[in-house]
Order: sequence, then structure tokens, then C-alpha cells
Amino acid sequence: MSQSDAPVSLADVERALDTAGLTPRGAFHPEPADNVPDLPGGNNAGTLVLAGNVGPAMWQAFSTTEPTGKDALDRWSADVLTPIADRFGGAAHLPGGPPYLPFIRWAQRAGPVQPSAIGMLIHPDYGLWHAYRGALALPDRLDLPPPDERPRACDTCADKPCLATCPVGSFTTEGYDVPSCADYLDTTPDNSCLSQGCAARRACPVGRDYHYAPEQAAFHMAAFLRANRIAG
Repeated sequence: MSQSDAPVSLADVERALDTAGLTPRGAFHPEPADNVPDLPGGNNAGTLVLAGNVGPAMWQAFSTTEPTGKDALDRWSADVLTPIADRFGGAAHLPGGPPYLPFIRWAQRAGPVQPSAIGMLIHPDYGLWHAYRGALALPDRLDLPPPDERPRACDTCADKPCLATCPVGSFTTEGYDVPSCADYLDTTPDNSCLSQGCAARRACPVGRDYHYAPEQAAFHMAAFLRANRIAG
């Protein structure tokens, strides 16, 4: 139950996320293999609701806070999710660690996402233009809609332009060469990946209407480069 002891519905939680600037990203009833931490007091979570962003919606709320510092988005996510979790008598979990929680598994349990040809999770509507900012572990076993079991978008994409677009060939069927990507970003002035977002990601034909605006794309790419810089 929530702090008010009134019955909670998934729609209540989703409205709270929407109001705060985050997008509901699906929900599921955890099983032991999902490794969802116990709630305060030692009880198991009855429902896990994923929260994140789709396209530019989250950016509009986050950027108005005039963020500063390398962890600004993580801090904002915690500031948004914690009071929502408290409101519904649950706990907020964030992707950062340690300990590192199995957000990839959770995302695949909560909605129709699977690893794409370049590794990032792909959604049948949003393509590669989505992310997860956290999860709400709630005590109640909420009523949930039937699972969305649409097939992986990559399986019907014959050309797979994402694998041929990276200027340094960092994405292949063998995996993602992070050092070569970071080195290119760090040593190549005025590259479009840094200012507009990953070229391979932009090449995907799915979800084009959800592309990040340049300001948002540049913010995320700068964060990636800070975490992976190897030049100098």
C-alpha cells in the first residue's frame, strides 16, 4: 500500500512518473531470479516499474534544472524517483553502482526490447532512442497489462545500416570496440557523433521520430567520452 493506505494502480504510478518528466517503461512481477532487492523491512517487491526516457521528453524536464557536474543526470533521477517511491511505499533503484543491478534483464522483462545488432536495446517503436533512469520496487502486486511480445525489429532489417555507418568501424557482429570509439571522439575535431549522437545509432531506420535533439545528444555523448576517454 502507499503511505495513505489507498489502493495503488499502475496508472497511478505512471501518472506520477509522467508528471515528473520520466516515461513509464513497463512493469513486471519479480521472481527470485530477477534479483530485485528486498524492500525496507525485508519484504519482497510485488511489482517493479521501470522508468526512463523516450525521445526528448525527459530532456525537457531535466534541462530546466540547469544541471552541473558529471553526475547531474543521475542526481536528478534520484531526486525524482525517490519521492515517488516513498509516496507508494516502495524503494527506488538506479542503474549506477556498485552494486550493479540487472537493469538489462529488468528492461527485457518489462517491455518489448531486445539487444540490437549493435548491442543497445532496441524497441519496436522507439528504436534506439530510449533509456532507463531507474526502477520503482513497490510492495503491492499491481494488475498489469498482457506482455508486449512483438519481435525484434532487427530481425526484419536486411541492410542493417547501423553496422556499416560508424566512421571507425567500432560496431561489428563481434561486438562493440569501445576504445576505438572513444579515441575517435576524443581526437577528431567537429565529428558529428559528438555533436549529434552516435552515427550508427542515427542510421537505424526504427524510431526516427524519437531522435534526440542535438543538445541532448551532445550531453549524453560528452558523458560517454568522460567515462571512456583514453587519449592524452
